[in-house]
Amino acid sequence: MEYRKLGRTGLDVSVICLGTMTWGRQNTEDEGHEQMDYALEQGVNFFDTAEMYAVPTSAETYGRTEEIIGAWFAARKNREKVILATKVAGAGISWIRGGDYKIDRRNIKEAIENSLKRLQTDYIDLYQLHWPNREHYHFGRHWNFSPEKADAAAELDGFLENLETLEGLTKAGKIRHVGLSNETAWGMMQYLKLSEEKSLPRPVSIQNEYSLLCRIFEPDLSEIAVHENIGLLAYSPLAAGALSGKYLDGKMPKGSRRTMLSSPSHRDTKQTDDAIKAYVEIAEKHGLDMCQMALSFVNAQPFVTSNIIGATSMEQLKTNIDSIHLKLNGDVLKAIDTVYRQFPLPY
Repeated sequence: MEYRKLGRTGLDVSVICLGTMTWGRQNTEDEGHEQMDYALEQGVNFFDTAEMYAVPTSAETYGRTEEIIGAWFAARKNREKVILATKVAGAGISWIRGGDYKIDRRNIKEAIENSLKRLQTDYIDLYQLHWPNREHYHFGRHWNFSPEKADAAAELDGFLENLETLEGLTKAGKIRHVGLSNETAWGMMQYLKLSEEKSLPRPVSIQNEYSLLCRIFEPDLSEIAVHENIGLLAYSPLAAGALSGKYLDGKMPKGSRRTMLSSPSHRDTKQTDDAIKAYVEIAEKHGLDMCQMALSFVNAQPFVTSNIIGATSMEQLKTNIDSIHLKLNGDVLKAIDTVYRQFPLPY
């Protein structure tokens, strides 16, 4: 396993991070425990979760993933072997704290206490703000993003309140480090600026979507990540499984995540299918496993700290972790670049 520094901390995290959001919905508790056992054996020391998981989200499964991880910690007595990341949910989910909430002092404090109980731990290594309170361009919303709707002064006041709250939790020993998620370049820089000016916790990472099909992290966010040492924790590196090719031409495999969605996936477009077919052709031409090729591409990016993989089967998990052994050659990278220029934003 390869390890990289988490921001400016002294923590070395595995380049593969174990994503957990299927546990409690697509995976049972026993399956989640099996995945954690195997990942840890393979040198994966970085696990990522969130209070809102399992996904697809529902009131019945809210918090269930954290509970599964907590039960594993209690059974294995190995909390110290894992660098654990979780998140406080952003606004918009009716069954979280009555639906009338946002990321602020009150909600961060309530969320962290509940997460600690579910996870059966005294501390979180990396506590992340899941998505901004203001309008943002993630989750397929970039086509109609309207930044002028936000009150910048009010948002900055909120950023400061959040950092001050996180500082208190850090001093109390409940969290060790702070991270952003689904943030923008402006948001990243403002958080960094405030942390420096006010001597508050400095964000060490940003968790945003990044894959062969979604590269909007480039170029501006990637530049900040490199020069400010706030590396990307890449989520959906297989575009929620789409890069495996299993959804091509309208296919809907039984038990797959898309069958559980209440509305069509924003990733389901003709351009997405065309791009995936082109990438599959590259993998086949060079004798590569398609998923490993896609993950290897993410692993190799200089702005990536860790690549968050998820799997619903042990076979998928083993293949995904083994992507660390694949290094793409110049011909493959050149072919990928050609397809990227044809389909820079397929969804």
